[in-house]
Amino acid sequence: MLRSLQIRNYKLVDSLDIDFPEGLVIITGQTGAGKSILLGALSLLLGEKADPSMVSDGAGNCVVEAVFSLPDTDTSVRSLLEDNELDAGSSELIVRRVVSSAGRSRSFVNDSPVSVQTLRDITLKLVDIHSQHQVLLLNDKDFRLSLLDSFAGNGELLAKCSEAYRNVRSTEKELDEVTREMERLSAERDYLQSRLERLQQASLRAGELEELEAEQKQLANAEEIKQELYGVSELFDPSDPVSDSLSVGSSLKEMARCLDRAGKYLPRAVALSERVMSCRTELEDIADEVASLNSGIEMSQERLDAVDGRLSEIYDLLKKYSETTVEGLLAHQKTLEDSLSDSDSLSDRQIELRKRLSVLTRELEGLCSALSDSRRKASPSLSKAVEDSLHALELEHARFTVEVRDSALSSKGTDQAVFMFSSSGGELLDVTRCASGGEMSRLMLSLKAIMARYVNMPTLIFDEIDTGVSGSVADKIGRMICSMGQDMQVFAITHLPQVAAKGDAHYVVEKDYDALNVRAVSTVRPVSGHDRVVEIARMLSGSTITPAAIENAKELLGIG
Repeated sequence: MLRSLQIRNYKLVDSLDIDFPEGLVIITGQTGAGKSILLGALSLLLGEKADPSMVSDGAGNCVVEAVFSLPDTDTSVRSLLEDNELDAGSSELIVRRVVSSAGRSRSFVNDSPVSVQTLRDITLKLVDIHSQHQVLLLNDKDFRLSLLDSFAGNGELLAKCSEAYRNVRSTEKELDEVTREMERLSAERDYLQSRLERLQQASLRAGELEELEAEQKQLANAEEIKQELYGVSELFDPSDPVSDSLSVGSSLKEMARCLDRAGKYLPRAVALSERVMSCRTELEDIADEVASLNSGIEMSQERLDAVDGRLSEIYDLLKKYSETTVEGLLAHQKTLEDSLSDSDSLSDRQIELRKRLSVLTRELEGLCSALSDSRRKASPSLSKAVEDSLHALELEHARFTVEVRDSALSSKGTDQAVFMFSSSGGELLDVTRCASGGEMSRLMLSLKAIMARYVNMPTLIFDEIDTGVSGSVADKIGRMICSMGQDMQVFAITHLPQVAAKGDAHYVVEKDYDALNVRAVSTVRPVSGHDRVVEIARMLSGSTITPAAIENAKELLGIG
């Protein structure tokens, strides 16, 4: 329920703060007073496109804010709030839209910024504006089917059908993706297999390239290496027996002896002797290592050729697969193995998805069939209810039928609802082709009245729904709207006194001028008692209010 509305600097409205009660709320005013401005401000909260012209002249921005009561039973709105991470625990909901003079807008729900789309999604569950142009809804196949489903009580069945439809579509999509991937892999399989076999045949090993490069360098320079190592060995221990040179070991040993003899007289020489002997031991160990290295150096042209061949093979593979290391080649080999393995796993997945799709399709077909049965069963009752309502609105000969016809599969099943109408009782035609403005208004009112009985509808705003009717018909329209107001909050913007007199509350929109008599300003004020009598009388007689109009107004209001 809309509890209050605040408007600042919106077109001709400088400032407006107004509270609304439950039941039927009547809004009247002379033509051009600003009723459409009030409706436009509400439309802004429903996500209408912002425009700089909405901001009053000289103002920096305009603000429209509404406070709605939010009962605990309204789970759809609360779920939507939770989905958008908005506060859903309060008993009221505050919605605000701010439009700058440049046309940029900001939207807020419970003081949290939201997108215009989120604002629209939420407020459309709170307010339904029914204008004289909303008869276009009769062209909307979703509206027609929704009305039939609401009447038939198909809410739970529709939810199951919608979920089953989503499951079928998502499974079809995944199956299509798997099939296309399998086709791609099949087309590439021979190519991928040949590349994989080339790598597998190479029997690569991590670190192999570095080891081979080091061995190749050693083999290619074996002769020079052995020559250098031999020279080191000769320095340690000359191989020529007639050479006058002492080996390094013998020389160090002789140094130690000399230092020992000197040590008899010079104690520090003993320590030096020990250090020389230590050096001798380390150098002898080095000499042994050099000899071992020398004996291990292989001078094999056959091995060198084998290493060169292996390196050439690895270099070719690196170039062919655009890699820089053997580890990269091994990773590429693993990728190819996985790709070829995926083809087998995708085949298993394809079989699984086909089985699942078959089950889901049967489930969806069953739900669609149940929906169709329910709709066809309910359509005669809905047709009669609409006909009875039209007869009550003085279309005594009107005929109305809801036909359930086959349609393409959708989340709502496999049906479409077609509204057939005749105002004279003659041949039934599609309602959008055969009804006049007044007839369409009464038809839409009848449909909305039926929806109000079967659907938890939001606040309903009728914008001159009584256009094209008068007299007793207008009175009956007023009674129908009034009966709707017993179960929900209904706003009726009207020019007809017969409708205006039925309201639980009455507000008048007026246009005045500022102190300089230059700028027009629209205001809204509640009327009751004598003021309401005068407003009804004005609607009856025009600008000159006669005593007879006053008496007629009192009669309409039931005032003695």
